Amino acid sequence: MQDTTTIRIIDSTSNPAPLGLLGFGLTTVLLNLANAGLIPLTSMIMGMGIFVGGIAQLFAGVMEWKKNNTFGTVAFTAYGAFWICLVATWILPKTGVALAADEVSMGWFLTLWGIFSLGMFIGTFRISCALQFVFGTLVILFALLAIADFTGNHTIKQIAGYEGIVCGLGAIYTCLAQILNELYGKELLPLGVVKK
Repeated sequence: MQDTTTIRIIDSTSNPAPLGLLGFGLTTVLLNLANAGLIPLTSMIMGMGIFVGGIAQLFAGVMEWKKNNTFGTVAFTAYGAFWICLVATWILPKTGVALAADEVSMGWFLTLWGIFSLGMFIGTFRISCALQFVFGTLVILFALLAIADFTGNHTIKQIAGYEGIVCGLGAIYTCLAQILNELYGKELLPLGVVKK
């Protein structure tokens, strides 16, 4: 008879989701303040896009991978790459490396991100109401921005800007709710977690 030993590994690493949600939320609010016409599109938004929306979310995605969370890994690494890519579409033409993307190209870019986001939105029905709100409003945001680019309608882009501010604030709320609920050991801010 052979003796067996069972080793149980307990994951004591922190929850990376608030970092990813914060990166997404802050950058989304700032860009959509510009889309709404409330502030200009400046280097401040581009810097946020590269470092907070982009790199911080990439870090969160890698940390979600360590926690064996496929949804978090894909969401944060994909949207982190989205922000870096979006800033690249603004910067690369100014360097002479590539031609500027026209409205139709950007419309398709946003449409494909909207389709991906719709799939992720479906996944949120297994997680929480808070994430349903974030991803649901994100799908609407991508749809409005794509329509604005395809049609050249500035009013639709402005409406998208206000809707995007709501989406970003939803992500910031979800970030803070996760942090504060964990710190206080009780639900201070409701997330509507789905019972499995």
